[in-house]
Amino acid sequence: MSRAPRRSPSGLEVLALIALSAAPVAAQETPPEPAGEGLIDIEQARLPIPDRVFDIDRAVQIGIRNNRTLQVSRLDLATAEKQVKEAYGGLVPEIDGSMGYTRNIEVPTSFLPGFIFDPSLPPDSLIPVKFGSENQWSAGLTVSQPLFDAALFTGVSTTGKFRSYQQEVLRGSAQLIATNVRIAYLNVLVAREAHRVTLNSVERVQGTLEETAALNRAGLASDYDVLRLEVQLANITPQLRRTANAVRAAERTLAIEMGLPRLEQAGAAGSLADMDLDSLAANDATNRMILEFTGTGELTESDADSLSEVARLYRSDLRQLELFRELEEARVKVERAELFPTLSAFFNWNLFAQEDDALNFFGEGPNQRFTTSAAGVQLSIPIFSGLRRWTRVQQRQIEVRKVEERLADLNQRVESDVRTTHDQVLEARARARAQRTAVTQAQRGFDIVTREYLAGTKTRLEVTEAEVSLRESELNYAEAVYDYLVARAQLDYVVGAVPAVEPVVEQMIEDPDVAPPAYRNEASMESGK
Repeated sequence: MSRAPRRSPSGLEVLALIALSAAPVAAQETPPEPAGEGLIDIEQARLPIPDRVFDIDRAVQIGIRNNRTLQVSRLDLATAEKQVKEAYGGLVPEIDGSMGYTRNIEVPTSFLPGFIFDPSLPPDSLIPVKFGSENQWSAGLTVSQPLFDAALFTGVSTTGKFRSYQQEVLRGSAQLIATNVRIAYLNVLVAREAHRVTLNSVERVQGTLEETAALNRAGLASDYDVLRLEVQLANITPQLRRTANAVRAAERTLAIEMGLPRLEQAGAAGSLADMDLDSLAANDATNRMILEFTGTGELTESDADSLSEVARLYRSDLRQLELFRELEEARVKVERAELFPTLSAFFNWNLFAQEDDALNFFGEGPNQRFTTSAAGVQLSIPIFSGLRRWTRVQQRQIEVRKVEERLADLNQRVESDVRTTHDQVLEARARARAQRTAVTQAQRGFDIVTREYLAGTKTRLEVTEAEVSLRESELNYAEAVYDYLVARAQLDYVVGAVPAVEPVVEQMIEDPDVAPPAYRNEASMESGK
C-alpha cells in the first residue's frame, strides 16, 4: 500500500532554534571572526548560490522521471502486461513439432519360430530375424486446442485484474514521490528564510550597536548599553552558521528526492516571506508558480465532505486495496475452476523412414517411409484429490474476507486523514494572514522605537524587545506559509489528486517497457541561477 509522504523536520528545527535564542542571553558559542570591532561582514555571511536552481514544477517532473522506486513499479507493470499476454496465449491452439534420427550400430534382432518361414522345420526351431534398418528417421506434428477449461478462462480475467492493480501501484508511487519532492522543495525555502531572518537580525543589531557606540563615545549612551548590544550580537551570530548548514542539508535532500545523478546543492526558487496567499497577482513569477502548482482555490469548512468523496474515488492506497480485493475474488474463481472437467481437441501427424547403408534422409521411395495421423478429443474429469482443491478454494475465500476488513478500516482512516489535513490547511492559512499583519506592525514598531531610542526617549531594553518581536513575527509568518504549503501538498496526497502526476503515469501505462529519458543537465530543465 502507499506510504505517507515524508516531512523533513530540518526547516522547523531551524525556526525553533532561532526562536529559542531570541532573548539576549550569554553567548553559547564563539562567534565567527569579526570584520571590525565585534562586527561581521554581512555580504560574506550571505548564502552562496547553489549548483542549480529549479522551479517547483520542474523539480517534481525530474523527481518523477528519475526516481528508481517508480522505475521498479514500471517494470512490475511491464511484467503484468506480459502475464496477460501469456494468459491469452493459452486460448489459442498449441502446435509442437518433433524430429529424430537413430543410427543402429547393430540392428535389433529377435528369434521367431522357423516353421513361419519353412513349414518343414521342427516346431521348436528358431530363426534370427532383424527388425529395422541401420538408419531410422522420424518427424511429427501435434496440434492441441482447449475447448473448455474453466481455470484457463478465469486465469485470463485474473491477469487482467493484476495488471489494473499494478497500474494503480505505479500511480500511487508517483504521487508519493511528487509529494516528497514538493515537501523537500519547501524545506529548502523555509531553511533559506530562517537564514535570511537571522542575517537581517544580525544586521539590525549590528547597525544599532554602531550607532550606540557612537553615542557612547559622545557621552550620550552608557557602557552597559554597548555591552548589552555586544552580548546580543554575539548570541545571534553563531546562528548564521547553523542556519546556513540547514540550508545546505535541505538542498542536498532535495537533490536526493529529485534523483539527480550526483549529489549536489539543488536550489529552490521562491521566497516564503514575499509570498502573498490572498492575491496571486501580488506575487512575483516564481512565487506565483508555487501557488499555481499548489492550487489557488481557497478551502472552506464545508469542503471537507466533498474532499472525502473525492478521496474515496481517487486515493491510490484505497483504490489499490479495492483492486486487490477483486484480484483475490478472481483467484477464488480460479481455484474453484479446478473442480470442473476440461475438454480439448488434438491432432497428430507422424512420418517414419528407414534404410540401410547410405544416409538418404527419409528415403527415396514409398517402400522406405510411411505416415500416420490421428485426431480426437480428450475429456479429463477430476473425481477425488483428498479435498485439496476444495480447501484451496476456502483459503482464497478467507483471504477475500481479510482484504474486506482492511478495506473497511482504511475507509475510515481516509476520511480522518482528509478532515485532519483539511483543518491543518485552514488553520495555517488563517495563521499566515494574522502573522502577515503582525510582521507589518512589528516592523513599524521597531522603526519607531529605534528612532526614539536614538533621540533619547526610549531605553535599550525597549529596542531589544522590538527587535525580538520583529524577528519572531517574520519567523512565524514564514512558518505559517510553510505549514500551509506543506498541508496543501499533503491534502493533495490524501485526496489522491497530486499535480503533474497523471500525464507521466499515463505515458508509463501506455508503454511500460520504455523507460522515460534520464535527466540531463540541460538549461531548459532549470530556472537558472
